[in-house]
Amino acid sequence: MKNLKIWCLALLSGLFVGGPLLAQEEPVVTLATASGPLTAETTVPAHPRLLWFKGEEKALKKKIKADAYWSQLHELILQEADQIVELPVNERVKIGMRLLTTCREDLRRILYLGYAWRMTGDKKYAERAEREMLKAASFVDWNPSHYLDVGEMMTALSIGYDWFYDYLSPQSRETIARALKEKGLDTADDSNWWLTAEHNWNQVCNAGVTYAALALYDLDPEGVRPYINRAIATIRKPMHEYGPDGAYPEGIDYWDYGTTYNVMFLSVLEKALGTDFGLSEMPGFMQTGLYSQVMITPALSQFNYSDNGPRPMFNPTVFWFYGKTGDPALLYQQKRLFEADTARSFLTNRVFPMVMLWGAGSQAPLSNPVVPAECFYMGHGGSPVAVMRSSWDEPGAVYLAFKAGQAGLNHAHMDVGSFFLEADGVRWALDLGGELYNQLESRGVDLWLREQESQRWDVFRYRNQAHNTLTFNDKPQKITVHADIDDVIQKDGLMCVASDLSGVYAPQIARALRAVSLVDGQYAVIQDRLTTNRFTAMRWNMVTAADRVTFLSDTTARLEKDGKVLYMRVQAPFPVKLTTWSTEPNYSFNSPNPGTQFIGFDAELPLNATSDVTVWLMPGQMREEVQTPYDFAKFE
Repeated sequence: MKNLKIWCLALLSGLFVGGPLLAQEEPVVTLATASGPLTAETTVPAHPRLLWFKGEEKALKKKIKADAYWSQLHELILQEADQIVELPVNERVKIGMRLLTTCREDLRRILYLGYAWRMTGDKKYAERAEREMLKAASFVDWNPSHYLDVGEMMTALSIGYDWFYDYLSPQSRETIARALKEKGLDTADDSNWWLTAEHNWNQVCNAGVTYAALALYDLDPEGVRPYINRAIATIRKPMHEYGPDGAYPEGIDYWDYGTTYNVMFLSVLEKALGTDFGLSEMPGFMQTGLYSQVMITPALSQFNYSDNGPRPMFNPTVFWFYGKTGDPALLYQQKRLFEADTARSFLTNRVFPMVMLWGAGSQAPLSNPVVPAECFYMGHGGSPVAVMRSSWDEPGAVYLAFKAGQAGLNHAHMDVGSFFLEADGVRWALDLGGELYNQLESRGVDLWLREQESQRWDVFRYRNQAHNTLTFNDKPQKITVHADIDDVIQKDGLMCVASDLSGVYAPQIARALRAVSLVDGQYAVIQDRLTTNRFTAMRWNMVTAADRVTFLSDTTARLEKDGKVLYMRVQAPFPVKLTTWSTEPNYSFNSPNPGTQFIGFDAELPLNATSDVTVWLMPGQMREEVQTPYDFAKFE
């Protein structure tokens, strides 16, 4: 140990040379001058110090034994660890520009093996984890050109180094510590752009750096302390985006990614240092657990705006929020997801064992969770979103959601003004979701440059023409313009939100207002008030999973799927003819969109006039008497 300490002190000397960060809201923090809550007097506990102290296994076992759900999850984790023991060690395999799959699998294996080792004491798990870590330590690098890879690998090896510390030989400790320093911390200087990012990259990378710094803290406190202080200062950038009320701008899957690592970051600070330095008190953060639950539909799909997919999974991170808030609304969907996932696909989640520390540790009652009371949700922030539902506990309930925001945000699409409708278990109005990044990148698509004329907007699923919103003169939305949700109504069986979308479409139309309503929990109403001052051709568009569409008239259609029906009716002061068209993409680099089609209409809007267009979406039956609930008076 003495030799290792001397080696690390020498190895870490001269580490703190770096340039200043870019301008940001927080004071400029450089590695060389990083000051903060950690000082020379700061000490850390002995290993294991990351997330889970030695001896805490006993209390956890007691809590698990007292609850059938947690006992079942415990056994599933041990069974998965047994399967990992039999796998060959993970190799360094890049897919396109990313080593991410390898790094994530290493984290999954080490967390499963670490949990099994800590809870059983069986050395087969420790031996297998040691081989995995030594292999990862031998990689030529952890792919710093795509720094998420480094962030995830640092998290993996730091936890392994810490949890298996008493088992590892001095030589193995030194090898892993050297890798964490050379392939991790050495690459985390102030030149990294993610330090000023307002999205998941900042959360993932700052967490990985902090895990490595805390794992090595006793070897060189002076050397690693600035990394932690810098992370505490700069992670405020993405955490600010949860304000004011918890909605996550990047959407639900990226909520899972960014927020999971944010919670991992706060958890390790709390455990090793006794505090999260007030970070969890930032506006919106403690409310964001609820955002993740309202995005899940009655039929266990999800409102997957931006680069996100349609399928939710049982999520360990939600249990951290339950442990902090005690909010029973956070457990209802989790129980449903757990019971519906008969394939146990949640075991592929690389941080899944954390559910035992965050969930069983807080004695979250999965056996009989409380049905949430509120059927309306509103979140502002970078991507304002509203969700209206007829019920939480009826699988066929009506679920209507609306999104405003801005296309220029990280992972965003030109989907401002889009809506989502599920009823009777059918996604009548859906989002096609994200694309396969490597598929696009390998074909030469410049996917990540977010400017108005960027090639990103050639991707079929990213354009407004492929979303449940409006298009004027076949032009794209303005990516620098933010649209808010400007009005909310909840009264007498009506839930309604309205937004001014005008700036998103300028100069194609003088004014575009949209209101989305759920009436009596039974049907949806989409209202558009459109004012022109030039020639304006409009397309009203909806992506649907309906596999049969019958036109009853030019303005009425019957949609069918799985024995369920939805009636669609349009009213406008000009001729309208409903039609369908293919969701087959325009370029070969795009993914196909099987099982979907567009329905909507094209029209030339009257010149220098204001037109009200209303579309009723009626699940189950045609309603002759329907409301036009919103009058747009707020916008006059």
